[in-house]
Amino acid sequence: MATTDRQATTLALAHALSAAERGLAVIPLSRTKLPALRSPHRPSNDSPHSPSPDSSHRDAPEPATPPCHGECGRPGHGVYDATTDPARIRELFAAAPWATGYGIACGLPPHRLIGIDLDVKAGTDSTSALRELALRHLFTIPPTVVVLTPSGGRHLWLTGPPDAVIPNSASRLAPGIDIRGAGGYLVGPGSRTDHGVYATAPGTAHLVPAPCPPALLRLLLPPPRPPHPATHPSVGNRGQGLVQFVLAAHEGQRNTRLFWAACRAYENGIGRALRAPLIDAAVHTGLTEHEARATIASAARMTGHRP
Repeated sequence: MATTDRQATTLALAHALSAAERGLAVIPLSRTKLPALRSPHRPSNDSPHSPSPDSSHRDAPEPATPPCHGECGRPGHGVYDATTDPARIRELFAAAPWATGYGIACGLPPHRLIGIDLDVKAGTDSTSALRELALRHLFTIPPTVVVLTPSGGRHLWLTGPPDAVIPNSASRLAPGIDIRGAGGYLVGPGSRTDHGVYATAPGTAHLVPAPCPPALLRLLLPPPRPPHPATHPSVGNRGQGLVQFVLAAHEGQRNTRLFWAACRAYENGIGRALRAPLIDAAVHTGLTEHEARATIASAARMTGHRP
C-alpha cells in the first residue's frame, strides 16, 4: 500500500509539473480532494497528516489566530499556495508525501480558469440543464479541455477576461452545476482520490481552455447591487467597480472578494491608489481593518508588487 501511495504521489507531482508548464498554478491534494498540507495556524493537537481545508472559502481564522494567506512564509494556506514555479511545487509535494493528486487554482492569469462542474449526484442531469441554459441564452460551449471525474461527472475548462471576477457557486446556475472561480480550484487530471482517478476526456487533452461565451459569462457574474453611498471618485470608474464588488460580498465571500479585487487593482496599476478604498469597503462588509490589510498585502505579493 505504501508503495502504491508513493507511486501515486510521484505521478501526481509529474502531472502537476506538466500543468504548471501550461501556466496553471497548482497545489498538492490528498485523497479526499482537500489541500494536502494542513494550515500552520491550526491547533497543534491536529493530526499532522490531516488535510487543510481551503482557507479561501473561510471567512475568519480560528479564534486568536491572525489571518494569513501565506504571509508567514510557510505552506498550508490552501489555494493561496498555488504556484507555477517547479522548484516550489516540488517543495510542496516533498512536504506532503501523502499527496495523491493536485489542484489547479482558478481565476489566476494567464488563463483565468473557470471550471464548470457538471455533477451527477442525486439523480441530477446537469448536462441537460447546461444544454437548456445554452438554448435559452443563445450560447455554445466551444471545444475545450474536459476532465472526467470518478463519479461520472465532467469538468469543463473555460477562461475568463482580465476584468471579470467569477465567484464560486453551487447549483446557483442550475441543479448539479457548480462553478469554480476566483479562490477555488479544480482537481487536476491524473489525480487519484478515494473514489478513483480524474482523467482528461478523449480528444481534449491537446486543447487549450476555450474562452467562456459572453452570454454564459453574464450568467456567472454576481448580480449587480445598488451603489453604496460610500464612494471613492478619486480612483476612477475601473477602481470603483472593484470597490463595489467588495461591498457586495456576502458572509463567506469577504476575504475571497477582497483578495481578487486587490489582485486586479495591482495588475491594472491602481493597487496603491485603491488600497484605502478597498480597506474601507472590506471593513463595511464586516472584516477588521487588520484582516483587510493582510489580505491586500497578500494580493500585492501574489502579483509581484510591494505591499
